[in-house]
Amino acid sequence: MSNRTTLTEFLLVGFSDIRELQILHFVVFLVIYLVGLMGNLLIITAIALDHHLHTPMYFFLMNLSIIDLGSISVTIPKSMINSLMNTRLISYPGCVAQVFLFAVFIAADLALLTIMAYDRYVAICQPLHYERVMNRRACVQMAASAWITGIVYSAMHTGNTFKLPFCQSNVINQFFCEIPQLLKITCSDSYLSEVALIAFSFFLGLNCFVFIIVSYVHIFKAVLRIRSEQGRRKAFSTCLPHVTVVSLLLCTSFFEYMKPTSSSASNMDLMMGVLYSLVPPIMNPIIYSMRNKEIKAALKKLIVWR
Repeated sequence: MSNRTTLTEFLLVGFSDIRELQILHFVVFLVIYLVGLMGNLLIITAIALDHHLHTPMYFFLMNLSIIDLGSISVTIPKSMINSLMNTRLISYPGCVAQVFLFAVFIAADLALLTIMAYDRYVAICQPLHYERVMNRRACVQMAASAWITGIVYSAMHTGNTFKLPFCQSNVINQFFCEIPQLLKITCSDSYLSEVALIAFSFFLGLNCFVFIIVSYVHIFKAVLRIRSEQGRRKAFSTCLPHVTVVSLLLCTSFFEYMKPTSSSASNMDLMMGVLYSLVPPIMNPIIYSMRNKEIKAALKKLIVWR
């Protein structure tokens, strides 16, 4: 208990101890952050200003961009500052805040993508009931439920993690604070905490995954019944970005959170951390802007207006 109360900071793992490589890391992360920042802000602004995009699908997409914006803002800036200042320190409260916020955004992201699958299901399989089912109040309630799910999920696991005493070490084998790496440095038996984390995360992810798969099975059946080739192409074009984004999130996060925390090497931990924490938030606006004609048109109007 005394060791736990006197712990005031953690040490994050840097990508290199060579000063030139630290500057390179700062520049690369700065470029990545600016790309993600600009891409998600453009999506949010375009949807907010274009009245043609004030529909349930784009309302959820705007929420997704806000989540992605928050996700990269939690991890990248601190890592950039550490590289620039040639330090690895993060305070205990800062680590708690980073774990809590990152878990909020990850869980809310998955919940929102599940809701977006339901939105596409209703739009394609029950088009006559779409306006009634996906009304403004229902959309706000669904989006709020995604955020609440993220907050509850994060509060449970953040509290469960930081109630454990950290007295083996204060070195976190990652460039940001994450729960699997924190469980490694507790001086108590974290077996039950680790099992509970993996089991609950697997249960949440599996339910969302099954719901998305079932939704798209019905969607594809409905699309194949459309007689016109143009109608089928339009239906597929509205679903393809969402399928791509879901696949990207699940594929990058599955290995990180479903593997035992004691089995990974440090370099693998760093690479997987970069992969699942940075790639989806950066790629999501690119995927939606490239595959969606309405988003392209709104972005062109926004750029011309500016």
